[in-house]
Amino acid sequence: MHTDAIAFAAYGAPDVLEPAATDVPDPGPGQVRIRVHATTVNPLDLKLRSGAMAAFMPLDLPHVPGLELAGTVEATGPGVRGLAPGAAVFGAASHTYAGLALADARRLAPIPQGMDRHHAAVLPVAAEAAWRALEELDLGASQMLLVHGAAGAVGTLAVQFALARGARVIGTASAAGLTHLTGLGAAATTYGDGLAERVRALAPGGVDKALDTSGADVLRDSVDLTGSPDHVLTLADPVAARAHGVRFSSGGGTDDRTAEALAAVGALHENATLTQRIHGVLPLSQAARAHRIAEAGHLDGKIILTP
Repeated sequence: MHTDAIAFAAYGAPDVLEPAATDVPDPGPGQVRIRVHATTVNPLDLKLRSGAMAAFMPLDLPHVPGLELAGTVEATGPGVRGLAPGAAVFGAASHTYAGLALADARRLAPIPQGMDRHHAAVLPVAAEAAWRALEELDLGASQMLLVHGAAGAVGTLAVQFALARGARVIGTASAAGLTHLTGLGAAATTYGDGLAERVRALAPGGVDKALDTSGADVLRDSVDLTGSPDHVLTLADPVAARAHGVRFSSGGGTDDRTAEALAAVGALHENATLTQRIHGVLPLSQAARAHRIAEAGHLDGKIILTP
């Protein structure tokens, strides 16, 4: 089935993103075809478009970006249960800068009652990364977790998931993000010189685990604070991870935790404790502008694209 999309036929600056028509086939076994109502701009979208990941993740060009969505089920393939045409869903998918997209039914969930599609669309990728990281860290109740980049999309959900487990949390962020973190229920401090001392002042009993979502050269301090590289995980800096002996988690394949993460998001929403920020909403036709805004940084949430 033909659908309008945004694609890039060559690597480069945001302006390589152009309108395109693409075919979305009928769903196969375990698949769902979705009418996309909202998708988002993720950091990986920018890296793939620029060519920064070409050596590690070569693409067949032209390529339609996009990693997550909220929308309506149009058709289901053999073996799909619990998702019928007309159902409002959110989850992870590929090539979502389009009017239609295919997704694995196992990476979708019904949008919780009372959640709008824009807020649903910003959750799947960040929630999966945050949930996967806490699982790999084996974070337990009553432990103290340090989250770097805690005011970002992934960090915000990691804080909420950790608190829901009964853990205590210290989040690091820029000065502008501190109020957001304390509003979530975390202790908070800024990046920069003296970070370790500020964290020790907030956690006299020590830090049990540390999660880096920022890639802001915080792994050495994190190892010192937790006492072991085994207690530190980064989602952002594989090079520094190797240098400091800590774990790097990239997800994908059998490590994908989307189903668990969407269930955890639903539980937070049901308990009225879910918070996730949106920087802005743009039509899909302005995807190049959205990428320029994202590359400029200083976002206070994700950018949503609406076909």
